[in-house]
Amino acid sequence: MKKLYNLILAGFLTCFLIALNLSATAQHSGVLATKADTLRGSITPQRAWWDVEFYDLNVTVQPSDSSITGYNNITYRVTDTPKRMQIDLQDPLKIDQIKQDGQTLDYRRIPGSYAYMIKMPKGLAIDSTYTISVYYQGHPKVAQNAPWDGGFVWAQDSLGNPWLATANQGLGASVWWPNKDHQTAEPDSMSINITVPNDIKNVSNGRLRDTTRHNNGMTTWSWFVSNPINNYNVSVNAGNYVNFKDTYQGKKGTLDLSYWVLEQDLEKAKEQFKQVKPMMQCFEKWFGPYPFYEDSFKLVHTPHLGMEHQSAVAYGNDFQNGYNGADLSGSGWGLKWDFIIIHESGHEWWGNNVTTKDIADMWVHESFTSYSESIYTECRYGKEAASEYTRGLRTRIQNKEPITGKYGLNNEGSGDMYYKGHNMLHTIRQIVDNDSTWKRILRGIQQKFRHETVTAGQVERYIIKKSGKDLDDIFDQYLHYPDIPTFKYYIKNDLLYYRWDADVAHFDMPLEVTLNDSNSYTFIYPTSSQWKNTKLDLKKPANFSINYNYYVKKDSVTVTPRPSE
Repeated sequence: MKKLYNLILAGFLTCFLIALNLSATAQHSGVLATKADTLRGSITPQRAWWDVEFYDLNVTVQPSDSSITGYNNITYRVTDTPKRMQIDLQDPLKIDQIKQDGQTLDYRRIPGSYAYMIKMPKGLAIDSTYTISVYYQGHPKVAQNAPWDGGFVWAQDSLGNPWLATANQGLGASVWWPNKDHQTAEPDSMSINITVPNDIKNVSNGRLRDTTRHNNGMTTWSWFVSNPINNYNVSVNAGNYVNFKDTYQGKKGTLDLSYWVLEQDLEKAKEQFKQVKPMMQCFEKWFGPYPFYEDSFKLVHTPHLGMEHQSAVAYGNDFQNGYNGADLSGSGWGLKWDFIIIHESGHEWWGNNVTTKDIADMWVHESFTSYSESIYTECRYGKEAASEYTRGLRTRIQNKEPITGKYGLNNEGSGDMYYKGHNMLHTIRQIVDNDSTWKRILRGIQQKFRHETVTAGQVERYIIKKSGKDLDDIFDQYLHYPDIPTFKYYIKNDLLYYRWDADVAHFDMPLEVTLNDSNSYTFIYPTSSQWKNTKLDLKKPANFSINYNYYVKKDSVTVTPRPSE
């Protein structure tokens, strides 16, 4: 009875302390957060004292009953005073057993969450490494609409063969394997061992090290990732695949290109995937070397549209240009290339190489990657074509919610992070007003933060420092408020009167406008604090315009009486 009482008391105290921590996070975020939100999205005390160094993941996949079973050997380094360890695994999967050094460890799940708290052995030494093994099994969540509603995809190809994949960004890797499910927790390297029936092949991240055929009709495909990798990028892709290969002579030497597609689609893939080499050439020119030469570059045919799985990019665009055959920009340029090849591969730089610590800053992944579509268009068809593509995406922007999400809650911002963030970067490029400098900034971000997790603030400060431009207000307005700034103006007695209307106090952002009939643009420097004026030398005031490459609203106002300048 005394032992039971002590266990109940210990459990109560643990929950009480966690609850205190959750409340603080929720208050700081300004939203009402659930316990599960904070356990999933923040660095809890049970996550803070240890770092992941290596994952050795071993999973058997059974398409016949949509089940999986396996274990994950987690090698970790103690960085602070040890506490209980938090490991995440989502329902309906269940942990069967947890061991370290042959010792079975006690654990419990926090009610209402997917967080398991493990009682660790005594004597763990700071700056030492240990390996804990988590055994689990069950039927993982089935993706209803991958990759947006993620989980496991169980499908059949056109010939009736099993065809399956995982896609779980946002939802989290813990939907199918146990891990420290936070974006800061990238292992330095990883072994991925997936066992599937003999009649299909599994393709995961990194390089194939071995295949082991078993007597029970199953084969284990062993892959190794030698670079840091996001948890959500770790993937299973299995089907009736054939493999063809190529090489690309890039900035770091020979890059191996490997393509895994359904056998019946081989010829279509060989034609469509010719777009990879010019893409690589373009992105290496603008962003620097492909970040994962050691792990190769792969495109893997999947039963869902696509996902940026590091060194094993998921492809499901039916071997056609555009996005499912459509041009998202309406400009025509989006039909010149395969959206999934370009966009998802762009994530190898923006998201996989440079990864945000918190999903609230997911715009760093998606805005820059969306912008990479414009960069590719520029490489192939010229600068004006790229600008037309970028401007065409504006019709898809909602401007109803901020791009940035709530921190510490596994909360991403609005979908405007794609097209609005893209146009914000395009606008900043105009302000920088030097393409060589802009290119150095993009490459510099990749070099400075190579294989790191970062905050959006770090990226913003880097751009500000290297551009020499005061961009704080711009990032603040476009990222943290729903709407964009409005340029208000009126013309009187050959003078242009102007100011900004914005959410950010004392907002200032340079703008290029036509002040004469030369058809060239001149910088002006409006603020939201006061009306300014400048001489206008136009034969027809109606010819006044602003540079359409700036993503702003324009409002010609009637002011009576004239406001004080």
